Amino acid sequence: MHNSELEPMPPNAVLRPGHTFASVTDKIGSLVLVRPYELKWFIGFGIGFSLLMTLLFSAARLFYYGVGIWGIDVPVMWGFAIVNFVWWIGIGHAGTLISAILLLLKQEWRTSINRFAEAMTLFAVACAGMFPLLHLGRPWLFFWLLPYPNTMGLWPQWRSPLIWDVFAVSTYATVSLLFWYVGLIPDLATLRDRARNKWAKMGYGVFALGWRGSAMHWHRYRTVYMLLAGLATPLVVSVHSVVALDFAASLMPGWHTTVFPPYFVAGAIFSGFAMVATLAIPLRAWYGLKDFITDKHLENMCKVMLATGLVVAYGYMMEAFMAWMGNNPNEKFVLLENRPFGPYAHTWRLMMLCNVIAPQVFWFKWARTNVYFIWFMSIVVNIGMWLERYVIVITSLHRDFLPSSWSMYHGTVWDYATYYGTIGLFTTLLFLFIRFLPVISIAEMRELVHETGHKHGRPETSPGSAS
Repeated sequence: MHNSELEPMPPNAVLRPGHTFASVTDKIGSLVLVRPYELKWFIGFGIGFSLLMTLLFSAARLFYYGVGIWGIDVPVMWGFAIVNFVWWIGIGHAGTLISAILLLLKQEWRTSINRFAEAMTLFAVACAGMFPLLHLGRPWLFFWLLPYPNTMGLWPQWRSPLIWDVFAVSTYATVSLLFWYVGLIPDLATLRDRARNKWAKMGYGVFALGWRGSAMHWHRYRTVYMLLAGLATPLVVSVHSVVALDFAASLMPGWHTTVFPPYFVAGAIFSGFAMVATLAIPLRAWYGLKDFITDKHLENMCKVMLATGLVVAYGYMMEAFMAWMGNNPNEKFVLLENRPFGPYAHTWRLMMLCNVIAPQVFWFKWARTNVYFIWFMSIVVNIGMWLERYVIVITSLHRDFLPSSWSMYHGTVWDYATYYGTIGLFTTLLFLFIRFLPVISIAEMRELVHETGHKHGRPETSPGSAS
C-alpha cells in the first residue's frame, strides 16, 4: 500500500474477521503517522511532564542537602526509596511475563497487549533503578558498585544486597530492552515505508536496520526473538527473587523467611498485570482499539490477577503460620501483634482489603467483564501492593530489638515528591512511546489475521509481504 493511501480512520472503527492486512496496518500505523497529536495526548503528556519536573527538583534538593530531607531515621533507615524500588520492579514483571512466557506457551491473546506491556517494563525499570542510587547518599559515586579495574584495588562488597540489585536490575533491563527492540524491527520498517516526512522516514529507517521482509530476515528475526524470550523467562523469577533476598538474607524479624522469593514473584506479576489493565483500558477507549484489546483480553488478565492474588494471600498466611509455629518471640511480635494491631495496623488492614479480599470478586464473570470495574480494581490492587511493600519495610524496622530504639516513621513531602515524580517519569515516557511507536505489534497482528483468514477459508497474502 502506498503512503498516499494512508488516510485517517474513524477512531471507533472496528476490524472484522474479514479485514485485510492493510486494515490492521492502517489502524495501528495511523496512531503514529496520521493523527498523533490530539488534545488528550497533550493533557496526559503535560500532567506527566509536570510530575517529572517535580522529580528533578526533589532530586536536585536531595543532592544538595542529602538524604536527611527524607523521613528516614534510626532504626528506620530504609524508607520510601526501597518501598518504591520494590514496587516499580514488580510492575515491570508483567511485560516480561506477557511477552516471553506467554510467547513460549503460544498464547495468542498476548499479541494485542505485549508491545505496550514490554514498554511498560522498560519504563518501570527506569523508575526503579533510580531509588537505590538516590538512597546511596552520594549517588555520584554509584560506579563504586561496579567491578572495574582501579588503582586503589577497590571491589564491590559481594555480600551486600545492593550489589545483587545492581546486577539483577541491569541484566533485566538489558534483556528486556533487546527483546522489546527486536520485536519492533518489522514495525519500524512499516513506519519507514509509510512515513511522509523525510526525517521520520530516515529515523525509522535507521532503527529498522535495513529490514526488507525477506525470508532470511524473518528466519533470523524469529530465531533471535525466541532466544531472547528464553533468556527473559528465568529473569521473571530470578530478578524479584534477588530483590526478595535483600530482605530474607537479613536476620530482622519479619524479613528472615524463605517464603519471600516465591511470593514476591507472585506479587510482582499480580501488580504488573494490574498496571497493564490500568493502562490498557484508557488506551483502547481513547484510540479506538477495542477491536484489538478486546473484553476477552481483559477477562484473561483478571484471571491472572485472581490466581496470583491467591498466591499472595497464601504467602501472607504462611508468614503468620510460620511465626506462630516457629515460636520465636520476636517473629511473633512483628507478624502477629505489631502488624495487625500496632501503630501501623490501619495500613496492614487496608493492604489485606486491597490484596486479599477485593480481588476475590474476580471469581464472578460480571466482575471480569465490566470494564469500569476492572479499571477500578486494577488501581485498588496497585495501591494494595504498594502498601504491602510499605508494611514489610517499615513495620520490621520501626520497633527494634531494644524498646529504647523504637520510633515512628513518616514520609516527608520530599519522599512523596520523589515518588510522584517517578510516576511522572513513567507517564512521560509512556506518552512519548504512544506518539512515536506503534502500541500494538503490527507484524504479529497481521500474522494473526493471516492465521484467522485460513481458519475461515479466506487465505491472505503472506504476513511478511511489503507493508
